[in-house]
Amino acid sequence: MNTGSTRGGRARRLLRFSVTAVLLAILGSLAAATSAAAPAALDLKAGQALYATHCALCHGPSGLGDGPSAAGFATKPSNLADGRLMNGLPDDFLANVITHGAPAEGLSPGMPAFGAYLSEVQIREVILYVRSLASPPFRAAAVLPIVAPPRAPTQPIFFSHLIHAGKYQIDCQYCHADARRSEYAGLPSVERCLGCHKIIGAQDNPEIGKIQEYARREQPIPWVRIFKLPEFTYFTHKAHVRFGLACQACHGPIERMRVVGAETGPSLTNDLMNLIGLKPPPRPLTMGWCVECHRAQNAARGARAPLDCITCHH
Repeated sequence: MNTGSTRGGRARRLLRFSVTAVLLAILGSLAAATSAAAPAALDLKAGQALYATHCALCHGPSGLGDGPSAAGFATKPSNLADGRLMNGLPDDFLANVITHGAPAEGLSPGMPAFGAYLSEVQIREVILYVRSLASPPFRAAAVLPIVAPPRAPTQPIFFSHLIHAGKYQIDCQYCHADARRSEYAGLPSVERCLGCHKIIGAQDNPEIGKIQEYARREQPIPWVRIFKLPEFTYFTHKAHVRFGLACQACHGPIERMRVVGAETGPSLTNDLMNLIGLKPPPRPLTMGWCVECHRAQNAARGARAPLDCITCHH
């Protein structure tokens, strides 16, 4: 008998056994983690009971915003049954409002935080019940998730596009009225904001109170700029808007952003990847990105978007 061969065979069998044991342990851990991460089944009846206890006093038994306490608020509680406004709001948005209070989303502080009283599962059950009140009916498949863009600066006022462009579906050009007739999109004046907010939230929302204060001081709101092309590049919003290009094509899904941010323009990483031949897709608002869009629109829609240098650099 070859002792070395026998020992080698035992060693290989021991190694295989050890590897198998480790793999089984890993799979078991993954299975346990998956099981632990599986969401608990939500109970509509439990959500209804929680709603009756915590929400109906203000929002009313049918969610119409007509509860016994509603008259005491400067800003009337939301009509949770209006599916036109509620159905597009992601569950995460509603959960944040219930957990941390409406100011967490820039809304009236009349809606308090319930995170200390309700568990995460209970909050989801309340949302499930609220969804059942919606008319037109709620369809989960139609709801898109919230987008958290990179490099979102802190603005002087918590303006949520998720509420204005998402929930209320206010057209971009209502606030950015210069886009259809000039090079730049423009920002809403204080007077434009007050066109709505002389009434809406004017008495009890601190964020809207900031607008009132800028108006009192006759000062513009000092918004922090996010999107900017280099000075040597000519770009006009007018041509793109009149062609029918959606604002989201360049700015991303703004209507799903609480706060707006962007990672655009050249980057050293992108340049180095191109240098070694990896050919990553061009970054937003770079020349290659714009040229690719022009080519795509020319091919798909019969556009005549220019591809020559002098169009943007003159």
